[in-house]
Amino acid sequence: MNVIETFSLRDKVAVVTGGAGLYGRQIVEAVAEAGAETYIASRNLEALEALAATHRKKGEKVTALRVDQADEKSVLALRDEIVARSSRVDVLVNNAVARPMKKGWDDDAALFDESMHVNATGIFVVTRAFGEVMKRQRSGSIINISSMMGMVGVEPLNYAGTEMHGFYPDYFFHKGGMINFTRFCASYFGGFNVRVNCVSPGGLFSNQPARFVKQYSERTCLGRMANQTDLKGVIVFLASDASLYVTGVNIPVDGGYTAK
Repeated sequence: MNVIETFSLRDKVAVVTGGAGLYGRQIVEAVAEAGAETYIASRNLEALEALAATHRKKGEKVTALRVDQADEKSVLALRDEIVARSSRVDVLVNNAVARPMKKGWDDDAALFDESMHVNATGIFVVTRAFGEVMKRQRSGSIINISSMMGMVGVEPLNYAGTEMHGFYPDYFFHKGGMINFTRFCASYFGGFNVRVNCVSPGGLFSNQPARFVKQYSERTCLGRMANQTDLKGVIVFLASDASLYVTGVNIPVDGGYTAK
């Protein structure tokens, strides 16, 4: 097979959680453009359906379904509906994330619990549910979306002179945990020919204050924040047969932020 053809996702079924968010949109674009029959799922079905409709207008197979990652019954129902419709699942992208801690360190501890229930327990539940399908198939690729914030501590100088801060303990906790959970799952699923990898994006430009953008960009090797397409290539690589011997890795897509 020609090497370019190994990147195709034709005849594959992909599931992306949280598909209408900042990173989710380009992840959905990536797998849909590569040819996968794509399901996007989160609690906000209206936003998902609007996104799915734009892809269907381009001739891509994108279906929006509702799921509550905090509710295992909802996750299992989503899995069963997708299998009933498409008979298999080849790619799972764990992209959904809840951000209940708005203030950060001084927030009520109950918000930390809420965050862990969705972002830690929920990731486990989703991975186990869809992983069981892949085990039976003896094939599949699971891609966890972490963050470079799961690899390093807070850099206060990024936020100097702005009203922003990066001291969100729940986010750092579960994004760091996701990286090692990836290694665990790679070990667990490896015997079933199921690959599990992690992507750790850097900061995505979304009209943050100019001072923050400048300071953050200077902290990277490439001198800029991430854009609306920077994740697409690595997602297609990990989802496709181009990466059949890659598992258990965490790939920073951060412009070199964590290289310094």
